[in-house]
Amino acid sequence: MEGYDFGMIILGIDPGSIKTGYALVRKEGKKLNYIESGFLNFNKDVTFLERPGMIYDSCRHLVEEYDPDEIAIESLIYVKSPTSLMKLAQARGAMVAAFNKTHVGKIFEYSPNLIKSTVTGDGHASKESIQKFLNMIFGQRSYKTHDESDALAIAVCHALIGGSPVKIAVRSKKRRLRDLGSRRGMEK
Repeated sequence: MEGYDFGMIILGIDPGSIKTGYALVRKEGKKLNYIESGFLNFNKDVTFLERPGMIYDSCRHLVEEYDPDEIAIESLIYVKSPTSLMKLAQARGAMVAAFNKTHVGKIFEYSPNLIKSTVTGDGHASKESIQKFLNMIFGQRSYKTHDESDALAIAVCHALIGGSPVKIAVRSKKRRLRDLGSRRGMEK
Protein backbone atom coordinates (compact mmCIF):
# COMPACT_ATOMS: atom_id res chain seq x y z
CA MET A 1 0.00 0.00 0.00
CA GLU A 2 1.86 3.01 -1.27
CA GLY A 3 1.79 6.08 0.94
CA TYR A 4 0.61 4.21 4.06
CA ASP A 5 2.81 4.46 7.15
CA PHE A 6 3.04 1.08 8.84
CA GLY A 7 4.83 2.66 11.79
CA MET A 8 8.16 1.96 13.36
CA ILE A 9 9.01 -1.30 15.10
CA ILE A 10 11.16 -0.84 18.20
CA LEU A 11 13.06 -3.66 19.87
CA GLY A 12 13.74 -3.07 23.57
CA ILE A 13 16.54 -5.05 25.22
CA ASP A 14 17.21 -5.57 28.93
CA PRO A 15 20.71 -7.07 28.78
CA GLY A 16 21.95 -9.90 30.96
CA SER A 17 24.67 -12.53 30.81
CA ILE A 18 22.31 -15.40 31.69
CA LYS A 19 18.88 -14.00 30.80
CA THR A 20 18.03 -11.10 28.47
CA GLY A 21 14.59 -9.59 28.17
CA TYR A 22 13.28 -8.43 24.81
CA ALA A 23 10.11 -6.66 23.71
CA LEU A 24 8.78 -5.27 20.47
CA VAL A 25 6.34 -2.41 20.04
CA ARG A 26 5.03 -0.65 16.96
CA LYS A 27 4.80 3.14 17.08
CA GLU A 28 2.27 4.66 14.69
CA GLY A 29 2.08 8.39 15.28
CA LYS A 30 1.27 8.72 18.97
CA LYS A 31 -0.13 5.21 19.24
CA LEU A 32 1.86 2.29 20.67
CA ASN A 33 0.97 -1.32 19.95
CA TYR A 34 2.41 -4.33 21.75
CA ILE A 35 3.85 -6.93 19.35
CA GLU A 36 5.80 -9.51 21.36
CA SER A 37 7.95 -9.92 24.44
CA GLY A 38 9.91 -12.63 26.16
CA PHE A 39 13.41 -13.48 27.22
CA LEU A 40 16.47 -15.19 25.86
CA ASN A 41 17.98 -17.76 28.22
CA PHE A 42 21.70 -18.43 27.95
CA ASN A 43 23.05 -21.70 29.30
CA LYS A 44 24.54 -20.93 32.71
CA ASP A 45 26.05 -24.42 32.85
CA VAL A 46 28.66 -23.59 30.19
CA THR A 47 31.73 -21.51 30.95
CA PHE A 48 31.23 -17.78 30.62
CA LEU A 49 33.73 -17.68 27.76
CA GLU A 50 31.32 -19.78 25.67
CA ARG A 51 28.32 -17.56 26.36
CA PRO A 52 29.14 -14.42 24.30
CA GLY A 53 28.91 -16.46 21.09
CA MET A 54 25.49 -17.77 22.15
CA ILE A 55 24.39 -14.24 23.05
CA TYR A 56 25.58 -12.89 19.70
CA ASP A 57 23.78 -15.65 17.75
CA SER A 58 20.54 -15.25 19.74
CA CYS A 59 20.50 -11.48 19.18
CA ARG A 60 21.17 -11.89 15.45
CA HIS A 61 18.28 -14.37 15.25
CA LEU A 62 15.99 -11.93 17.11
CA VAL A 63 16.78 -9.16 14.62
CA GLU A 64 16.32 -11.47 11.64
CA GLU A 65 12.98 -12.77 12.96
CA TYR A 66 11.37 -9.42 13.84
CA ASP A 67 13.23 -6.94 11.59
CA PRO A 68 12.97 -3.92 13.94
CA ASP A 69 13.54 -0.40 12.66
CA GLU A 70 15.36 0.72 15.82
CA ILE A 71 16.80 -0.95 18.90
CA ALA A 72 16.81 0.47 22.43
CA ILE A 73 19.06 -1.06 25.08
CA GLU A 74 19.54 -0.31 28.74
CA SER A 75 22.92 1.19 29.61
CA LEU A 76 25.19 -0.51 32.11
CA ILE A 77 24.05 -0.23 35.69
CA TYR A 78 26.15 -0.11 38.82
CA VAL A 79 26.44 -3.49 40.47
CA LYS A 80 28.30 -4.25 43.68
CA SER A 81 30.30 -7.12 42.22
CA PRO A 82 33.04 -6.13 39.74
CA THR A 83 32.90 -9.68 38.31
CA SER A 84 29.16 -9.34 37.59
CA LEU A 85 29.73 -5.94 35.99
CA MET A 86 32.46 -7.34 33.73
CA LYS A 87 30.27 -10.25 32.64
CA LEU A 88 27.33 -7.94 31.97
CA ALA A 89 29.57 -5.57 29.98
CA GLN A 90 30.89 -8.45 27.87
CA ALA A 91 27.38 -9.82 27.26
CA ARG A 92 26.14 -6.37 26.31
CA GLY A 93 29.11 -5.97 23.97
CA ALA A 94 28.16 -9.21 22.19
CA MET A 95 24.59 -7.87 21.81
CA VAL A 96 25.66 -4.50 20.45
CA ALA A 97 28.05 -6.23 18.01
CA ALA A 98 25.19 -8.44 16.79
CA PHE A 99 22.85 -5.47 16.36
CA ASN A 100 25.50 -3.37 14.60
CA LYS A 101 25.61 -5.88 11.74
CA THR A 102 22.35 -4.41 10.42
CA HIS A 103 21.44 -1.42 12.62
CA VAL A 104 24.42 0.95 12.72
CA GLY A 105 23.13 4.33 13.87
CA LYS A 106 19.79 2.80 14.90
CA ILE A 107 20.81 1.57 18.35
CA PHE A 108 19.90 3.78 21.30
CA GLU A 109 20.94 3.55 24.94
CA TYR A 110 18.98 4.67 27.99
CA SER A 111 19.84 4.73 31.69
CA PRO A 112 17.65 2.74 34.08
CA ASN A 113 16.51 5.92 35.87
CA LEU A 114 15.53 7.61 32.61
CA ILE A 115 13.55 4.54 31.55
CA LYS A 116 11.68 4.42 34.87
CA SER A 117 11.09 8.16 34.85
CA THR A 118 9.77 8.14 31.29
CA VAL A 119 7.41 5.20 31.84
CA THR A 120 6.20 5.90 35.40
CA GLY A 121 7.19 9.48 36.18
CA ASP A 122 9.47 8.21 38.98
CA GLY A 123 13.14 7.50 38.26
CA HIS A 124 13.28 5.12 41.23
CA ALA A 125 10.08 3.17 40.53
CA SER A 126 9.86 -0.47 41.57
CA LYS A 127 9.58 -3.33 39.09
CA GLU A 128 5.96 -3.77 40.16
CA SER A 129 5.19 -0.09 39.45
CA ILE A 130 6.71 -0.41 36.00
CA GLN A 131 4.54 -3.44 35.26
CA LYS A 132 1.45 -1.58 36.51
CA PHE A 133 2.11 1.33 34.13
CA LEU A 134 2.82 -1.03 31.23
CA ASN A 135 -0.51 -2.75 31.90
CA MET A 136 -2.21 0.65 31.78
CA ILE A 137 -0.68 1.24 28.35
CA PHE A 138 -1.08 -2.22 26.79
CA GLY A 139 -3.77 -3.90 28.87
CA GLN A 140 -3.33 -6.59 31.48
CA ARG A 141 -0.34 -8.86 30.81
CA SER A 142 1.55 -11.38 32.81
CA TYR A 143 5.31 -11.30 32.48
CA LYS A 144 7.39 -14.44 32.88
CA THR A 145 10.31 -12.41 34.28
CA HIS A 146 11.15 -8.85 35.26
CA ASP A 147 13.62 -8.91 32.35
CA GLU A 148 10.66 -9.13 29.96
CA SER A 149 8.74 -6.22 31.50
CA ASP A 150 11.94 -4.16 31.77
CA ALA A 151 12.57 -4.69 28.05
CA LEU A 152 9.04 -3.50 27.29
CA ALA A 153 9.65 -0.40 29.41
CA ILE A 154 12.87 0.25 27.45
CA ALA A 155 10.98 0.00 24.14
CA VAL A 156 8.25 2.34 25.46
CA CYS A 157 10.87 4.81 26.69
CA HIS A 158 12.43 4.93 23.24
CA ALA A 159 9.03 5.30 21.58
CA LEU A 160 8.20 8.26 23.81
CA ILE A 161 11.49 10.17 23.77
CA GLY A 162 13.68 8.38 21.21
CA GLY A 163 16.14 9.99 18.95
CA SER A 164 19.50 10.65 20.53
CA PRO A 165 21.70 7.59 20.87
CA VAL A 166 23.73 7.65 24.11
CA LYS A 167 23.43 11.45 24.50
CA ILE A 168 20.21 11.49 26.54
CA ALA A 169 20.66 12.49 30.17
CA VAL A 170 18.20 12.74 33.03
CA ARG A 171 17.55 16.35 34.04
CA SER A 172 17.26 17.15 37.70
CA LYS A 173 13.75 17.40 39.19
CA LYS A 174 14.33 21.09 39.93
CA ARG A 175 15.30 21.79 36.30
CA ARG A 176 12.32 19.79 34.94
CA LEU A 177 9.97 21.87 37.10
CA ARG A 178 11.65 25.10 35.96
CA ASP A 179 11.39 24.02 32.30
CA LEU A 180 7.75 23.01 32.78
CA GLY A 181 6.99 26.42 34.31
CA SER A 182 8.71 28.16 31.36
CA ARG A 183 6.67 26.18 28.84
CA ARG A 184 3.42 26.90 30.67
CA GLY A 185 4.24 30.60 30.64
CA MET A 186 4.77 30.41 26.86
CA GLU A 187 1.39 28.74 26.31
CA LYS A 188 -0.57 31.69 27.77
